[in-house]
Amino acid sequence: MDTVLLLKAAVMGLVEGLTEFLPISSTGHLILAGVLLGFDDDKAKVFDIAIQTGAIFAVILVYWEKIQTTIKALPYRQDAQRLVFNVFIGFLPAVVLGLLLGKAIKAHLFTPWVVATTFIIGGFIILWAERRPASAVRIDEVEEMRGRDALKVGLVQCLAMIPGTSRSGATIIGGMLLGLSRKAATDFSFFLAIPTLIGAGVYSLYKERALLSLADVPLFGVGLLVSFISAWVCVRWLLKFISTHSFEVFAWYRIAFGLVVLATHYLGWVTWAA
Repeated sequence: MDTVLLLKAAVMGLVEGLTEFLPISSTGHLILAGVLLGFDDDKAKVFDIAIQTGAIFAVILVYWEKIQTTIKALPYRQDAQRLVFNVFIGFLPAVVLGLLLGKAIKAHLFTPWVVATTFIIGGFIILWAERRPASAVRIDEVEEMRGRDALKVGLVQCLAMIPGTSRSGATIIGGMLLGLSRKAATDFSFFLAIPTLIGAGVYSLYKERALLSLADVPLFGVGLLVSFISAWVCVRWLLKFISTHSFEVFAWYRIAFGLVVLATHYLGWVTWAA
């Protein structure tokens, strides 16, 4: 395997791990990094989705104690049953709409104007969400959520199919606007990511299996490992960060990045395409 190609895989894994769980859109950053590295062919696009699995294993590790406790308590505790049910309910809309609209979205929405617009609008929505009255919070912990709350967050997650939106941004900020505390929205976003990202990775690998061979194992292995390590660091940092900070810094970053998308497109430096 080409050493340079493995280094590119490591960089892409780093980008994925550091951006997947922040409300700044990993897809937008992977597009930019892929173009700058010359790592943006059809196989690279499968790679980008597959390495999300590495990032999600980092979440499983960080939340392992909570996951283990929930699984053990499933037969007899209602709060554990409710959490698993809520994750399932929140996951369903992405499955249905992803299968129905995935091709159309890739064909029509992966444009520089859409990416830039969603980055910038998303930034202003974060600013609005963070400046709402504290009394708007009605759910402090993820265990307090009901099925209808989970379904609403799951529907909001579908907005992340629009490039530049950010899955984490949609679920966390959407959850906050729906009455969840910052902590509850972040926790549920992470739990919801487990089936969503693993499902997307497995489906992409199966669908595009004709593009892959055993020779690609080192490439994907490096990407998965680096995305796992960087995501583990990022998730642990984010959980500490939100205990004392708002998401406003990410809002301003999104607005700035949206302007970068427009500038790089106008100058012809980056092709913001599917």
